[in-house]
Amino acid sequence: MSSLSLAVRDCSTMLRRNLLHARRYPSLTLNLLLTPVMLLLLFVYIFGDVMSAGMGGAGRSDYIAYVVPGILLMTIGSTVIGAAVSVSTDMSEGIIARFRTMAIHRSSVLVGHVVGSVLQVLASVVLVGAVAVAIGFRSTDATALEWLAAFGLIALFALALTWIAVGMGMASPNAEAASNSAMPLILLPLISSAFTPVEAMPGWFQPIAQYQPFTPAIETLRGLLLGTEIGYNGWLAVAWSIGLAVLGYRWSAASFNRDPK
Repeated sequence: MSSLSLAVRDCSTMLRRNLLHARRYPSLTLNLLLTPVMLLLLFVYIFGDVMSAGMGGAGRSDYIAYVVPGILLMTIGSTVIGAAVSVSTDMSEGIIARFRTMAIHRSSVLVGHVVGSVLQVLASVVLVGAVAVAIGFRSTDATALEWLAAFGLIALFALALTWIAVGMGMASPNAEAASNSAMPLILLPLISSAFTPVEAMPGWFQPIAQYQPFTPAIETLRGLLLGTEIGYNGWLAVAWSIGLAVLGYRWSAASFNRDPK
């Protein structure tokens, strides 16, 4: 077999391993999935009328349309925490050290974690999207090409955050520390344009909300699904995603290749 075939085989084996772990221990993914679902229901049914009125909308249905794209991207941030915890668990239990001594492609361990996590993220986004549709979200103006672009953006953003989460897991001494270090991936959407427009925030806070990875991604997804103005947010979202993916990959690879103490 060629080196490429061996690498693909090893990556597939590690992917199956991580998917089996996720299937046998679904509680972590379900717990992380509850956060965006509860926030969606909370902001729609408790704050929906008030938030919509403050934004000049006609009612709760307008706010559902506004908030769902942000919740979908928040789902990515919350779900990839599972990747950080899973990697940290492997590191602390010694299985990574065992893999280092085996005749397998070195990157296959990380690739298995990343691909498995991205698949879980996409499944979680679909489930949250189904909840959103059930409570009234509609995207009637989006074309097939715009839906395809929206899916591509979600997948690219999920890949980027997953690599960052894997790096956090590699750098954490245990699963609890990994979960805590990955909390900014949940907090950042809360200070983005997910729940309220940046223009409605205090002037001193607007740069914090504007110049972070979630806001351009949310605005791009909102534009694709609802037909709002995207502007330069599309390029920013792609740039943030590629930059974070490269940073997370290099961080993870450096941590994995470092000799254990």
